[in-house]
Amino acid sequence: MNASTGIAAAATAVLVAGHLAAEARGAAAPRAITKVAASMAFVLLAFARAGDSPFDRRVLAGLCLSLLGDALLLSARRPAFLAGLVAFLLAHVAYAAAFAPGSATPPWAALPILAALAAVLRWLWPHLGGMKGPVVAYTLVISAMLHLALGVARWQVPAGAVLFYVSDLLVARDRFVKPGLPNRIAGLPAYYAAQLLFAAAVG
Repeated sequence: MNASTGIAAAATAVLVAGHLAAEARGAAAPRAITKVAASMAFVLLAFARAGDSPFDRRVLAGLCLSLLGDALLLSARRPAFLAGLVAFLLAHVAYAAAFAPGSATPPWAALPILAALAAVLRWLWPHLGGMKGPVVAYTLVISAMLHLALGVARWQVPAGAVLFYVSDLLVARDRFVKPGLPNRIAGLPAYYAAQLLFAAAVG
């Protein structure tokens, strides 16, 4: 781990802890500031490391879209949630485009990913109401991103993709199944670790 990555990781850990503390207190302004600042940390890390390769540009685009999604998801309102979902869907499209050229995922790896996709949709389906279409689209895209990421030689990419997938399961649980701070206590560290790993793969 180089100095910039270590600084970004330490800053993110402090900011995520502050965000969770603000969530627990119901402090709206510190909650928003710490989350956006934590997301800016992975974007700035990627900017500091990025060259001019298609991989770097596409991962950086995914990180910027994720920052936008994080800001939108600070609101509990349905329009903001949908806009955040779209931002993250586009982020995963950007990640998939970055990972695809260098991916060597074996074909059989699609089977457990498809099985996980089916299990997730079966779990969420009774709780989705009018959100079925957007959630199906999102789960398909993140599953495709995960499949491509598993075949990338830079170890940060598959590790980050798995952590991202796990964090999104906790977001779905929080939004649709059983809301509560424990989802975010487990999910946010996984999410920010995933994004930092993607940023560290740049360059």
